[in-house]
Amino acid sequence: MVSAQFLHVALNCNDPIAIERFYTRYFGFKRARVYDPGPSQVVVIQAGSLSLELFSAVGEAPTWPEGKAGPEYQGLRHMAFLVDDLDAKLAELGDQAKIDLGPLDMGKYIPGMRVAWVTDPEGNILELSQGYVNETAPPPLV
Repeated sequence: MVSAQFLHVALNCNDPIAIERFYTRYFGFKRARVYDPGPSQVVVIQAGSLSLELFSAVGEAPTWPEGKAGPEYQGLRHMAFLVDDLDAKLAELGDQAKIDLGPLDMGKYIPGMRVAWVTDPEGNILELSQGYVNETAPPPLV
């Protein structure tokens, strides 16, 4: 098998600069690359091993009902960030991110886990998760 490594998630944005400011301010992203500087530039921002590639949108996004963990049609549902303190992160975001769902106690799945889904300035759904851990022995793929 040829190795593959996760590279980035690409987002189409109505205002890529506002999105870049949001993710750099609240999630520690920094510029990693700029393609074609100017009005049609594409910017890659990175935090740790996660990169977002920001493009200018050319169309309107479909809508979905509020109170969900993201759209339920085929495609990207949400991006998730692990946070140390969910309440503190929500307070830090203030009115910069609308809570779409939660906070919810997910302790019946993972002890101590709490989750909220918020929207970024352009309506992309972000899951903010406190206490998530992987299973030590998940069931195998069959």
